[in-house]
Amino acid sequence: MSFGRRPLNSKKAPRKRTRTRTKIKKKDPLFVEGKRPRPMYVDYKDVELLTKLVNRHGRIVGRRKNGCGAVSQHAITRAVKRARFMALMPFVGE
Repeated sequence: MSFGRRPLNSKKAPRKRTRTRTKIKKKDPLFVEGKRPRPMYVDYKDVELLTKLVNRHGRIVGRRKNGCGAVSQHAITRAVKRARFMALMPFVGE
């Protein structure tokens, strides 16, 4: 009995080729008609938008998940923290 070694006469089954998936770029949720609003500002009173950008545990979702750019993410973070401080949003999830 040998562990970790195959017998010399056995052949391995050929692997199936996997298709390469094209990555679909996520749309920034803050852009208006495909353009970044100037100045970049997210209203902290817009709780409906902010709850979409926060997960069920109450944590701010990262840029890769929600498709934001760096500038948008900073604006979202600022707005969420203000809304929490003003007691419009909870600090923790349910």
